[in-house]
Amino acid sequence: MARPLIQMALDSLDFDATVALAEQVAPHVDIFEIGTPCIKHNGVNLVKALRAKFPDKLLLVDLKTMDAGEYEATPFYAAGADICTVLGVSGLATCKGVIKAANAHGAEAQIDLINVSDKVACARATAEAGAQIVGIHTGLDAQAAGDTPFGDLNDIARLGLPVRISVAGGIKQSTVQDVVRAGANIIVVGAAIYGAPSPAESAREIRELVDAV
Repeated sequence: MARPLIQMALDSLDFDATVALAEQVAPHVDIFEIGTPCIKHNGVNLVKALRAKFPDKLLLVDLKTMDAGEYEATPFYAAGADICTVLGVSGLATCKGVIKAANAHGAEAQIDLINVSDKVACARATAEAGAQIVGIHTGLDAQAAGDTPFGDLNDIARLGLPVRISVAGGIKQSTVQDVVRAGANIIVVGAAIYGAPSPAESAREIRELVDAV
């Protein structure tokens, strides 16, 4: 298995604070995720700024596209995004639109399985359609209700699909190695880093834990 990638969720609405946080954790992460509230507030200019500042990092724009897949994703790929997300609940046609836009820009499409009732069927169908990444995503509201991503991760990992599996949902130092062992290729970390007294130190700790597995 290839070395798992660490994805840092940038969730602040503040443009400058987002860039500053990225600078702090850059040595320890592989992917910068511009979170959904962040991209809605700041728009494509933040993608351009991060692309210019971090040419060696992957940029994921968490659009959570629900309709007009190709039309919505295209300008973000054109601005430098490596990955855009589309909701699995949007339906196969919308997912295919984002996949088409990704392929046109030599980039990748990620299918977010949040709130998908049959995650296995959606993962299979979108992988067959050409999606490169499937995202196991336990949202903030579900986390507050006590849910974790582990059951869904096990279900998708055992399918052996030709995709990378991204996992998000309250991952922290005490759980990150379990996520890697369960088959995740991309580990998404947010609050455990940006909510720490030293985001850089927390990112370094998580990097070391992931690499030690």
